[in-house]
Amino acid sequence: MDYSNYEIYDFDHVSAFNMATGFKGRSYQMHWHSYGEIVLVGPGKPNIYKVGKNTYELIPDDIVLVWPMETHAVVDADREKALVIQFSNSFMNSLFDLQRIMHMYRNLHIICVEAHPELAAELKTIIEKMKDIFFSDMKGCEIRCCMLLMEFMLTLAEHRNELAPELEEDPYGYTDDVMQRMIMVTDYIKNNLTADDLSQGTMASMAGISRDYFSRIFKNATGMNYSKWLNMIRLERASELLAEEGRTLTEVAMLSGFQSIPSFNRVFREEKGMTPRAYRALFVRQSD
Repeated sequence: MDYSNYEIYDFDHVSAFNMATGFKGRSYQMHWHSYGEIVLVGPGKPNIYKVGKNTYELIPDDIVLVWPMETHAVVDADREKALVIQFSNSFMNSLFDLQRIMHMYRNLHIICVEAHPELAAELKTIIEKMKDIFFSDMKGCEIRCCMLLMEFMLTLAEHRNELAPELEEDPYGYTDDVMQRMIMVTDYIKNNLTADDLSQGTMASMAGISRDYFSRIFKNATGMNYSKWLNMIRLERASELLAEEGRTLTEVAMLSGFQSIPSFNRVFREEKGMTPRAYRALFVRQSD
C-alpha cells in the first residue's frame, strides 16, 4: 500500500482513543490511516467531506464514519468546531462483537440528521459525553471514553433495521447461539495465544460447527479470514508487551504466539507499518 498519504499526526498511536478539535484550515488532503474516525460535523456551510469515491455535502450535527484503512478527505468544512474522534483498530479487534458491528456497517459513512433525527441525537449525546470526559482531568479518561465508544457502536447496532436501506443486504442471518459459540472461541484464543493448536479446524471443533462454516462466519462477520484475525490478536498482545520494560523481542514474539522472529517482524511490519523495535521506541520517547 502507498504510505505517501498515511496520516501520522494529531493522534497518539499508542492510545485506543483520541479526540481533536480546533483545526484552522477548512480542508485536508485525501489520506488514510490504520485507525478509524468519527466526525461530528461543525456549524456553518458548506461542510463537504469525501470518503472513498463518494462526496457528501452535510449539515451541522451530521456524523461521518470513516472505518480503518479507508481513504478520506475534508474538501471544505468547518474544522475548527467539528469534533473528530479517532479509535484504534486494535481496540475494535479486541472484541468479536465490535468487529462484527464494524464490518456490518462498513459501507455506511454518513448518519444524516434529516434522515435519522433520533439516532443522530443519541449519537451526538454520546459524543458530547466523550468530549466532556476527554478534555477533563478525570481519572481513567481513556477507559471511560472507550466505554462510550462501545455504547456508540452498540447504538448503531440497535438501529440496524432503520439503517438497513443504506446498507448492503446481509444474507447470512447467523443465530445468537452460533455467534455466542464464536465469541466463546475467540475469548479462548485471546487467553491462550501460546497454546499448541489454534488451527482453524480445532477452533471449529471447539465451537461445534464445521470448518467451512466456521471460516464463512469469520469472513462475513469480521471482513477478514481466520489466519488474518489471529495475527491481529497476536499483534495486539505483542503491542502490549512491547510497552513493558525488560522483555526481549524474542520473548515478546513467543508470548504472543509467533513461532519465529522473522514471522513476527514480517507480520508486524505489514500491519503496523514499522518494525517491533521502532514501535517500542515510541514508548521510550514518551517516557523521556
